[in-house]
Amino acid sequence: MTLTGFLAYSAALGIAAAIPGPGVTALVARALGSGFRSSLAMSFGLMLGDLTYLTAVVLGLAFVAQTFGMVFLVIKWLGVAYLAFLGWRFWTSGITPETVEAKKGKGGLVSSFLAGLAVTLGNPKTMIFYLAITPTIVDLKTITLADYGILVALTIVVLLVVLVPYLALAAKARWFLKSPRALKALNRTAAGFMVGAAAAIAARQ
Repeated sequence: MTLTGFLAYSAALGIAAAIPGPGVTALVARALGSGFRSSLAMSFGLMLGDLTYLTAVVLGLAFVAQTFGMVFLVIKWLGVAYLAFLGWRFWTSGITPETVEAKKGKGGLVSSFLAGLAVTLGNPKTMIFYLAITPTIVDLKTITLADYGILVALTIVVLLVVLVPYLALAAKARWFLKSPRALKALNRTAAGFMVGAAAAIAARQ
């Protein structure tokens, strides 16, 4: 892989992680309900889930990429459709104080970590990113072990940079998620990112 490829992957992952979804909602709720340490443990679980998908894509889909190009075409358009659907959902409803309240978590650091892992592994948004977006950025036919190691490191760094500010602000700024105007702006911004990402994937050859 080239430096440009690594930068493209980091940028795409950063945007995908920053868009509020099930993972961010659960993380914010954990910060509101249990504080910074618990939500930080949850973020490590989220990261392990991402690394699980990345590894599966690199190991399992490398062969598919070499053999069944049509499979990736189908996955690509399923990803486009799902991202557009998420954009519509965020525009019409999105995150509300009630959904955050309902996702508040209790328990220790281990339970927080496992909750984060479970959220990521069951999150369609994460699946779509690694199954539909990553193959358009990373050349799975030529990726090496060293490339994979760099991708793992980049994934951890990018997710920390994106997620830690979320949980830190949530732990200290509870008023934000009680403001209808602030939540509306957050949801509309997320919707715009979702639709923009769908359009970008659709336009890629």
